[in-house]
Amino acid sequence: MNTYLKSACFGLLAVSAAGCTDLKPLQADLDSLKSQVSKLQSEVQTNAAQEKTDSSNNERAAAAAQQTAQSASAKSDQALALAQANSGKIDAIDEKLNRMFKRSLSK
Repeated sequence: MNTYLKSACFGLLAVSAAGCTDLKPLQADLDSLKSQVSKLQSEVQTNAAQEKTDSSNNERAAAAAQQTAQSASAKSDQALALAQANSGKIDAIDEKLNRMFKRSLSK
C-alpha cells in the first residue's frame, strides 16, 4: 500500500512538474487514491476485528482444553490411588492364602 501511494504521489508530482495546467485529471487521480485508501482502511479494520474474534475464540478453546486436562489429571490421580489401595488389599489376601495353605500342609 505504501509503495503504491508513493508511486502515485511521484506520478502526480511528475505530471505537475511537466507544466500541466489542467488540474481535473490530477483531481480525479487524487479522488481515486482517497477512495482506495478509504477502502483499504475499511479492510484493515475488518481484518483486525476478525483477528480479535479469532483470538478470543482461541483463548476460550485453550481454557476449555486446560480445564479438560486438569479434570483428566484429577481422575488419573484417583485411579492411581485406587490401584495402590487395591494392590495393598491383594497383597494382604495373598498373604492370608499362603498362611492357610501352609496350615493345611502342616496338618
